[in-house]
Amino acid sequence: MPGAYDVQKSKLILKTADELKKLNEIKPPVWSAYVKTGAHKERPPVLNDWWFQRSASVLCAVEALGPIGVAKLRTKYGGKKNRGHKPEKFYKASGNILRKVLQQLEKAGFIKQATIKGHKGRVITPKGKAFLDQSAKQIPQERQEKKAPSPKQEQKPSKKNG
Repeated sequence: MPGAYDVQKSKLILKTADELKKLNEIKPPVWSAYVKTGAHKERPPVLNDWWFQRSASVLCAVEALGPIGVAKLRTKYGGKKNRGHKPEKFYKASGNILRKVLQQLEKAGFIKQATIKGHKGRVITPKGKAFLDQSAKQIPQERQEKKAPSPKQEQKPSKKNG
């Protein structure tokens, strides 16, 4: 049975986003239709369901990197800004979006705040881990069968004149 680490991350995020749409706790705010995801972006997201994809991505990031906070997630989702003919510069992502996503995931019971070995942040709960694994199970597995080497053609012994 495939787990969250056994499938491609992009497919897992898309499938998890579809599953998050079914929950009442995860809903995009009214302002999400007009907001950019960071200072490095020129326009708002094109996809209508971008909030759910970001929520699924954050859930996967908390599982992989937890305990993690808003500051590290801002760096993870940040990017370089095109500043004309000046050199590009790194800008962090919007903290408000990530904060609201984390609060919604916490309300749904998928993550919780914890302190582990002196590191404060959010970690995934068993319910969140089970949710990701359930989403991973729904992704059809592409079999990557190795081709069996073709049987070598029998070579006829060459006739030597001699």
